[in-house]
Amino acid sequence: MTIDAEPYPFEFAPAACALLIIDMQRDFLEPGGFGEMLGNDVSQLRRTIGPNQRLLAAWRAAGLPVLHTREGHRPDLSDLPPAKKVRGRSKTCIGDSGPMGRILVRGEAGHDIIPELYPLPGEPVIDKPGKGAFYATDLHAILGSRGIRQLVVTGVTTEVCVNTTVREANDRGYDCLVPDDCVGSYFPVFQEMGLKMIKAQGGIFGWVSSSEKVLAALR
Repeated sequence: MTIDAEPYPFEFAPAACALLIIDMQRDFLEPGGFGEMLGNDVSQLRRTIGPNQRLLAAWRAAGLPVLHTREGHRPDLSDLPPAKKVRGRSKTCIGDSGPMGRILVRGEAGHDIIPELYPLPGEPVIDKPGKGAFYATDLHAILGSRGIRQLVVTGVTTEVCVNTTVREANDRGYDCLVPDDCVGSYFPVFQEMGLKMIKAQGGIFGWVSSSEKVLAALR
């Protein structure tokens, strides 16, 4: 089974493919959250909610594995490197009080996944302290135990956590497909370039397609 994609068709093997939804967290996507507090336009990310909902519903209906990630840190911040805490030189940093609790701290309201895409019981949630979903997590072990060799990667943001995860996955031997309408950036130019980087040079990190093309394959 193939999915129309760039730079060439993606050979889709449903039995060995998982949907990996990156960091669709309240603090990043909801009005009044940390992302908006920093001056970002959250509508650039919220446009991905509908396509992700449709893809997630079809993926679940097909009985295929779904995994979710959340970026955040332990309440005592023992897994937060000083270099990450000071990055950006913002008056408000990770661990400080924000609009939805302590910023990027596990267990706080803003750290959690938005209700529209909330995990079902049995869908693993990978709590990651870094940008990539494989760093300091058990994601690789979970995928390996399930015989997963392919990933459809969605979520936010395209140029940061999505791109980093796709690159990490590529180094570990996974084939990654990114539906362009299911990933988002606060900055349109980064959205464009982030996708170009994935599919450049004959698909150096993976493939880029759309949710409608993935849905067509599932049907």
